Amino acid sequence: MARPAWARCYDGTGRFRIREGALINKPGSGQRLFLWGLCLLAAIALPVQAVEVRDVRLWRAPDHTRLVLDLSGPAEHRLLELKNPRRLVIDVTDAALSASIDDLPLDNTPIRRVRSGVRNGDDLRVVLDLSAAIRPRSFALTATDRAADRVVIDLYDLDAGSSETPVVTKRAQSDDRRDIIIAIDAGHGGEDPGALGPGRLQEKQVVLEIARELNGLFEKERGFKPTLIRSGDYYVSLRGRRDLARKRRADMFVSIHADAFRDKRARGASVYALSTSGATSTTASYLAQRENAADVIGGVKISDKEDTLAMTLADLSMTATLDSSLNMGASVLGQMGSFARLHKRQVEQAGFVVLKSPDVPSILVETGFISNPEEARKLATKSYRQRMARAIHQGIVAWFRDHPPTGSLLAYEREQGSRQYTIVSGDTLSGIADRFNVSLASLKTYNQLQNSRILVGQTLRIPAR
Repeated sequence: MARPAWARCYDGTGRFRIREGALINKPGSGQRLFLWGLCLLAAIALPVQAVEVRDVRLWRAPDHTRLVLDLSGPAEHRLLELKNPRRLVIDVTDAALSASIDDLPLDNTPIRRVRSGVRNGDDLRVVLDLSAAIRPRSFALTATDRAADRVVIDLYDLDAGSSETPVVTKRAQSDDRRDIIIAIDAGHGGEDPGALGPGRLQEKQVVLEIARELNGLFEKERGFKPTLIRSGDYYVSLRGRRDLARKRRADMFVSIHADAFRDKRARGASVYALSTSGATSTTASYLAQRENAADVIGGVKISDKEDTLAMTLADLSMTATLDSSLNMGASVLGQMGSFARLHKRQVEQAGFVVLKSPDVPSILVETGFISNPEEARKLATKSYRQRMARAIHQGIVAWFRDHPPTGSLLAYEREQGSRQYTIVSGDTLSGIADRFNVSLASLKTYNQLQNSRILVGQTLRIPAR
């Protein structure tokens, strides 16, 4: 039950609070009588309602666990760590729990049990019984047009280095030639569902499925090594996505989305590169603003955002990578246009924060407008998501085959004059291997063939001897 208004006005120590932040210390008798009158009026005319905790949500990320309290309004909170046994206490001032905490997904988290109670008559206390040591952090987020007021509690693993996705290295292949590393970023995640389509279709899940398909294709592609920026349903900050790509020494960063527009008739797939001087269209500007606001929805503390100076320095150093991003994007867009309707037939540009990496060519792929009923139906099907992943994969591979990074296996093969051969009637795989003086096994591996079956018209790549 909420604290009475008179109790908020008088704190029991001889001090009166007339408004938030204004205390009158031990007033005289006449003034005290007047202040008691104000308190009584407050009790009668302005009853104070407790803030409701309307939902409690939990996600597990590779290095931390996130607990989110959705509130009916702003509220103060504090954390208290206790030991023997390990507990984390969350006190929310003048709040009441109206949500269930019994079915939270606690598996693979340091939380053993969640319980709640009332403190000081009208404050909510949530207690997390812990099974492992953690480093907690909390902050409040004010309401937006897309999310309510929230309290966010992050529990960072103390051994986070061992629980994160392993850092991808540019490992050697044959002749000590390294793989090309592709960082695949599925947009949104966790408490940020992204755009919503008909039937509550969520962008975060659609793009994660496409990202996983794309990851699988690159795992089978000789000379490439993929890494997923987000491998599950959790949120990664916009800056954190870029930082992970750089930490894993990526040669390319591709962010996958399926956004929404005010007009449900808007449709078509798009590819975007960074712009440091304004968007190339109204739609590009609108989508960039929506995507750049993702940190507010996803729950990123204001202090986590990069400062203006850092962003300006990134802008100044983008020239070298921007040209590669535009050309790579054009290759992907060409492949997508072979089966999907395109919103624009050229790569567009806008100030997407997630693309602001000064040394990693980066593109953002909008696989379609999830707000368009027809495109949402397609994106909801596995076959269409697979087709979209294949198009992105083919566009990236084609570009890197023409522009292989120095020291990569593809660069080595290009230097050695890797050849192609189109199969004609009467050819056998063993005969082609003999003709080009390569082993049958290497020919199969190089072309990712499971057996010796070949078709007339099929093109084979011949490995260098």
